[in-house]
Amino acid sequence: MRQRETYGAHFRALVALSLPLVGSNLAQMSLHVTDTVMLGWYGVKELAAVVLATSSFFILFILGAGFAQAVMPMVASALGRGDETQVRRDTRMGLWLSIIFGVAVYPVFWWSGPIFVALDQAPDVAALAQDYLRIAGLGMLPALLIMGLKSFLSALERAGVVLWATLAGVFCNMVLNWMLIFGNWGAPEMGVRGAALASVVTQVLTLLVMAGYAARHPALSRFRLFQRFWRPDWPAFVQVYRLGWPIGLTGLFETGLFWAAALMMGWIGTNELAAHGIALELAGITFMGHLGLSNAATVRTGRYFGADDLAALRDGAKVAIAMSAVVAAIITAFFLAFPAPLIRLFLDMSNPEAPAIVAYGTLLLACAALFQLADAAQVMALGFLRGVKDTRVPMIIAAASYWLIGIPVSYVLAFPLGYGGVGLWLGLVVGLAFAAVFLMLRFWRGRWAGAGHHRS
Repeated sequence: MRQRETYGAHFRALVALSLPLVGSNLAQMSLHVTDTVMLGWYGVKELAAVVLATSSFFILFILGAGFAQAVMPMVASALGRGDETQVRRDTRMGLWLSIIFGVAVYPVFWWSGPIFVALDQAPDVAALAQDYLRIAGLGMLPALLIMGLKSFLSALERAGVVLWATLAGVFCNMVLNWMLIFGNWGAPEMGVRGAALASVVTQVLTLLVMAGYAARHPALSRFRLFQRFWRPDWPAFVQVYRLGWPIGLTGLFETGLFWAAALMMGWIGTNELAAHGIALELAGITFMGHLGLSNAATVRTGRYFGADDLAALRDGAKVAIAMSAVVAAIITAFFLAFPAPLIRLFLDMSNPEAPAIVAYGTLLLACAALFQLADAAQVMALGFLRGVKDTRVPMIIAAASYWLIGIPVSYVLAFPLGYGGVGLWLGLVVGLAFAAVFLMLRFWRGRWAGAGHHRS
């Protein structure tokens, strides 16, 4: 009989897997953070435009990334069963679905300007946002393929290469931004278009590195991931689709909560929208810690679920929750202690509007500190549930928590009750808290968390 792992062994395994995942998540996100920071130096109107543009890009990316994210628990479960052929089949079809989605959504980016105007955004800001997205939208396809390969490599516990590839991409993006936004080193001054072009080039280069590693590394070549890539595998295609679309919609509901808040903040004012964008970037950066740990928990949970070792599954979940709570406490303290210095990193303080943005952003960061624990709990619960291939009920819980509770509360607090942007963010806290409670209940009341050691 297999000896039960200690909590210490679970802790070490989660740390070893989650650290490169956290790093790669941060590196991937920092592509847009770099755009935000450098365009904040370039101009307030450009910063407001890129807040709208990157929020819109990200919301569609999250929807499409559901298929790539489905690869992670499916591959982990197949490895737990010892079925290497299914690893290849699931990963390929995840990449297929990512390609289909990336091509299908590009028209939304091309015609984004009229969409923003219809949503009551300033016409000049909407036009700049469209300029950004017409170029940046070309990066959707490589970004989704990167996510699919990341899921494949993470499930094989080879996330280190993802980290190094994305870190190299960050450096590349910074250099290209410096050249193309401001016109340095003889390059044309392209503003928001330069930031978009830099991101696309970076994503393509990162994809080539990761695909080359997955295809050529001696330990991975046995999976023959790209051999006869054009051949369909319809049973695997359907399985990835069925698991992936609820994951994508769950992400869409959560991301849409913040996107809707950005739109409503645009009704309040340009400076307030800029402050919202900065505070959201900072909250998003710290969220990558929770997300990396959640991804690691998905892999570990999927392995134990595939091997039918439910006692280890439960022990690993307890350790992951404790680790996530500690991370949330540290981030909360950091946001409350250093709000203004963090916000100033995104601004040219010689701009006369900068002090007002810093003051407003400080209030929003206090709200961001409030939702750290709830945000950590909901994403950890989602990670566990994906590991056991439970995605449809969590999707419904997310939809109800974010859109039937979070958005209405945000609107009422912000406008009828007059709390403005702070009210918007307090509504986000309420929505996330409801999601955290009900998703955790869903996991711990499931058959995988019961007293038995075998699936029913």
